[in-house]
Amino acid sequence: MTAVTSPHTPVPVTESFVHVSPEGRPDFDLAYERRGSGEPVVLLHGIGHHWQAWEPVLSVLSASCEVIAIDLPGFGASPQLPDGVSYELDSVIPLLSEAFTALGLERPHVVGNSLGGLLALELALHGHARSVTALSPAGFWNGAERRYAYAVLMGMRAGAKGIPDGLLQRIARSAAGRAALTSTIYARPGRRSPEAVVAETRSMRAATGFAPTLKVGRSPNVIFDQDIPDVPVTIGWGEKDRLLLRRQGTRAKKAIPGARLVPLPGCGHVPMNDDPALVARVVLETVRAV
Repeated sequence: MTAVTSPHTPVPVTESFVHVSPEGRPDFDLAYERRGSGEPVVLLHGIGHHWQAWEPVLSVLSASCEVIAIDLPGFGASPQLPDGVSYELDSVIPLLSEAFTALGLERPHVVGNSLGGLLALELALHGHARSVTALSPAGFWNGAERRYAYAVLMGMRAGAKGIPDGLLQRIARSAAGRAALTSTIYARPGRRSPEAVVAETRSMRAATGFAPTLKVGRSPNVIFDQDIPDVPVTIGWGEKDRLLLRRQGTRAKKAIPGARLVPLPGCGHVPMNDDPALVARVVLETVRAV
């Protein structure tokens, strides 16, 4: 039988891990991808995703910056945090700072999407980021909006866990199938390759950090309402975001008056795939503003 080859580039696999040894706390490991040279830029994905979500913009960013895309603890190829180590923000932020040190980074620029956007803002608030680009960051919701987002996320997780792998691969071969699987987070799901959709569905399915992160997010404390006056901040929001509605961007601007609020036309919740050129430009403008 003749082998059928795919026209798409295979999804890259993580080969690099950093071992982090925080003082007084258990060691942990993080998977990451590092490319390019220049100003250091760290990329943080959203809940249930993995560093490969940034692949559409990596080549552009790494042409002028040193780019480090991280799998957050319990997502992608990164193991879950050790037993007894909390996923609360006041626990995770110091751990990410320790990870930056282990990677040889001192106050990098930080770019985050969704959960990663909230973490990027928290890192800047605590002095660990040189600039922030937050794309549809969590933490600017009201109670009803959070409940809606959680219902959608739990539905995505249940779907990812319930679909057999063979069926997943068959569905992902068609544009309609990819839309059925990912239209919640992409405005243009047909642009996502079958391989990428299969990989990110598997990542959602296997994410050991999903439940503890979602549990933390239910806390009333997970609301970002503090200014970051000394760090350049850009808030980008997809105009077709179906998970965290774009009116939350207005609240983000009120909380951080000096932030630049940038609409992302034609983009959904994960805009890096919907319009890579626009996202890369927004990130580089923020980096160069320092």
